[in-house]
Amino acid sequence: MHRTLFRTVSLLAPSRQGEILGRYFDWWHRSPDPWRLSTDSYEREKYAATLADLPARPYRDIVEVGCAEGVFTQALAETFPEAEITGLDISGRALARARARVREERVRFVRANILTHRADRRFDLAFCAETLYYLGREERLRRASDRLGDLLAPGGVLVAVHPWPEAGRLHRYLDARAGLTRLSERVHRNPQRPFTVAVYRA
Repeated sequence: MHRTLFRTVSLLAPSRQGEILGRYFDWWHRSPDPWRLSTDSYEREKYAATLADLPARPYRDIVEVGCAEGVFTQALAETFPEAEITGLDISGRALARARARVREERVRFVRANILTHRADRRFDLAFCAETLYYLGREERLRRASDRLGDLLAPGGVLVAVHPWPEAGRLHRYLDARAGLTRLSERVHRNPQRPFTVAVYRA
């Protein structure tokens, strides 16, 4: 039912779809941290696994797509103390909490719909976790994959993290995106909820 709802919303124009998703996530964030991203042991394991699967190299410009209230953004700021970091999310309410959580000048938060967003810069590291399944049908996943690829500077790295085995369906659009090469894909078989970390390079 959850996935059917979002496929139905994706029949609308991308901008209209974004408006509805923005209201939906503002409603979800009526109370702080509705998914317990800051306290749940599964989330902590996923964050650690995501960072461990990164190619070892310097990263100076980082973007997180679907940053919610900035829990992982804060982890990125601690892991990469020299990097400029941008968090993108469709919920203004979530972003307000993210700004309160991470108060560093080198970290900024931008309200954006990944289906229509045009970045004003390119990044050498991008994250997209637990986001693509909200976008619905195939055309929107293809469009989102194109937008994610557009965020990367030449040689930039994209990390996509989604539940397994659903990640196979979601990530195949990244696999098909011209200019992206998959470097690795690892399934983390957490007994609560297995997930896949897929790493791509522009």
